[in-house]
Amino acid sequence: MKNLTMFYDGLCPLCQAEIQFLSGRNQAGLLSFVDINSDQYSPERVGVSCKQALASMCAQYDDGELLEGVEVFSEAYRRADLPKLAWLFSRPLLKPFWNVAYRFFAKHRHTISAILGPLALRLVNRKG
Repeated sequence: MKNLTMFYDGLCPLCQAEIQFLSGRNQAGLLSFVDINSDQYSPERVGVSCKQALASMCAQYDDGELLEGVEVFSEAYRRADLPKLAWLFSRPLLKPFWNVAYRFFAKHRHTISAILGPLALRLVNRKG
């Protein structure tokens, strides 16, 4: 299975919580994460502007193939050994719903994250 690099908004607490959650489940080392607000993110290399990356979840395989939208989540969850979530996000009938929901979230991420982000981060950072 190819490595998948996910591009995320490091200024968004909910995004941070998702990345921390996936990082904790990345035992196979098949996921990498790059904050699009950091110097590590290169729009030229990826082929996606920061504005585009903020509007639609984006990820890239090591071979350069780009993924956008809900496919990113199904592939990330598969690599994080979360088969039920991977299955849920890969259902053809649900993909339009997930894509609309993510576009809504992306547009309002900072407002939504201000409300839900601190709790999500606390839950992810809880010591079992």
